[in-house]
Amino acid sequence: MLTLENLSFGVQEECGEKDIIRNLNLTIGERKFVVITGPNGGGKSTLAKLIAGIEKPTEGKITFDGEDITEKGITDRANSGISYAFQQPVRFKGVQVLDLIRLAARKKLSVADACQYLSEVGLCAKDYINREVNASLSGGELKRIEIATVLARGTKLSVFDEPEAGIDLWSFQNLIAVFERMRETTKGTVLIISHQERILNIADEIVVIKDGQIAHQGTRDQILPKLLGTASAVDACSKFYKGER
Repeated sequence: MLTLENLSFGVQEECGEKDIIRNLNLTIGERKFVVITGPNGGGKSTLAKLIAGIEKPTEGKITFDGEDITEKGITDRANSGISYAFQQPVRFKGVQVLDLIRLAARKKLSVADACQYLSEVGLCAKDYINREVNASLSGGELKRIEIATVLARGTKLSVFDEPEAGIDLWSFQNLIAVFERMRETTKGTVLIISHQERILNIADEIVVIKDGQIAHQGTRDQILPKLLGTASAVDACSKFYKGER
C-alpha cells in the first residue's frame, strides 16, 4: 500500500548539508499495525512528515495505493487517504470538539455520531462535545480528541508521531487502550512512531531506524526480543541502537 523507494532528505546547515534520511526503502502493507522506533535523532519523525507531505524528499519516490505521491502536498495526500497526528496536537481557540470531528469526517455528523467517536477513545462525550479545543484541555485529552478525528476520517493510512509525548501516566494508560482497540477494529493501516514498549508490544511489525536508515525490520516476535533482551528496556534498547547487540 505504501512504498518508499531510495528516499533521502537533508537540511542545509552552516557547515553544509546534513542527511537525515539516507536512501531508505520501506514497504508497508494493508491493514497492518506498524511501529517505527529507534534512537533520538535517527530520522523517525522526519520520515513521518515525509509520508504526510509536511516535508518533501531530497531524492526518492513515495507511492501510495499504486499512485506516485512524491510531489503531492499535505491536502492532496489527505484526500488520497492519509491522516497525520502531531506529537503536540494543535489547539484551536473558538473551535468546538463537535466542529473538529465534523470537519474530519467531512460531513455534518449528528451529535450522537460525533459522540460515538469520543466514546471510542475513552472520553465521556457529554463532557467534551461542546468544549473548545483550547488551553483548557490537557495534553492527554487533546491526544484522544485528535485520535477521535483520525477515526472519524477513516483513512487507509493513519500516521501518529510519538503519541505518548507530553502526557501523564494516567493518560498514557488510556492511550494504550485506544490503540489496542484500533488494532482490533481498524480497516486501514496504522503507523506509529514510538519508543514505548507497550506500544511496540501490540505491533504487527516493528521497523528500527538508525542514522536515517532501516537497521532492522520484522514482526513483533522477531524484533522485540532483540530490543529488550534480558536487561532493562532502556539499557537494552540503548545497546541495540548503538550496534552492541
